[in-house]
Amino acid sequence: MAIKTKGFMGVALLILVVVVLIIFLYSPETPQKPVITPTPFPFPFQELTIPSLMARGYESTLANLEKLSDNRNYTSYLTSYKSDGLRVYGLLTIPKTASDDSKFPAIVFVHGYIPPREYQTKVNYVSYVDYLAKNGFVVFKIDLRGHGNSEGESGGAYYSEDYIVDTLSAYSALKSSGFVDPKAIGLWGHSMAGNVVFRSFVVSKDIPAIVIWAGAGYTYTDLQEYMIQDTSYKPPPTGTQRAKERQRLREIYGNFSPDNWFWKQIPATNYLEGVTGAIQIHHAVNDNVVSIEYSRNLNNLLKQTSIVHELNEYQSGGHNLTGSTFNKAMQKTVEFLKNNLSST
Repeated sequence: MAIKTKGFMGVALLILVVVVLIIFLYSPETPQKPVITPTPFPFPFQELTIPSLMARGYESTLANLEKLSDNRNYTSYLTSYKSDGLRVYGLLTIPKTASDDSKFPAIVFVHGYIPPREYQTKVNYVSYVDYLAKNGFVVFKIDLRGHGNSEGESGGAYYSEDYIVDTLSAYSALKSSGFVDPKAIGLWGHSMAGNVVFRSFVVSKDIPAIVIWAGAGYTYTDLQEYMIQDTSYKPPPTGTQRAKERQRLREIYGNFSPDNWFWKQIPATNYLEGVTGAIQIHHAVNDNVVSIEYSRNLNNLLKQTSIVHELNEYQSGGHNLTGSTFNKAMQKTVEFLKNNLSST
């Protein structure tokens, strides 16, 4: 009988333990840990985001220089470099000096929107390049991918990382050129390239200075508010990779929203902490393509930071800052770059 009682007590004790565990685990007073679904990593279009652009590399070098023209102030060459495995071409202009071992300040010059089939390396922006080169700057006017002889498909500025990669790869190529002061390389951009050089500037925080002429698309909310009235714009043909990617982007994340976790990572204005370079902005009040409000809005945001910046407004000149405005804007551009592109 003692053996049976002992066995019975063991079974009863086991049942009691099980019951207590069940009550403990399923008691409404016991807090349940929330189930957290992690953000997919990597997620679609992660490469567009500022954090992703900050994390990647842009190493590149210049190819052979093919002499194009020569005058008493500078020599112009055609050359190229690699960007994302693509061969990107450009016009490289090098000033002449008395000393052969001088290292020049330099500018990566990024063109605005021009229909890719109409873009001409030796024609577009030549007066800008001439002015800057005469004032002692190496100017590398790059033909963004899909333009001129550059490989690849034109990806657009605002919803693609392509032109940022092209710009920062050109920046890297100049740094390793041997004839450029690696600490004195700035960026210049017009129109859509305002977005390109601004994002590049924030991504690569060692760029000492950028200049923007009539730029657009900084907060991305501004694109929705002010729009762009460019009659020369030709959307990518249906069926192209760019058109397919744009459609897929919208299907996944919808239109831009400043409150969306993905879209928050696209505007460079959300990542201004730690930027130490200087920004100069030029815009004409009568610009009927890109509203001057883009530049005014950016300028107001920069006032809330420690970033050195200035906005120059002009009553005339239009989107390309032509006529007398061109000379005024170029003179201010040169003065600004000379003051801010110095390794001393």
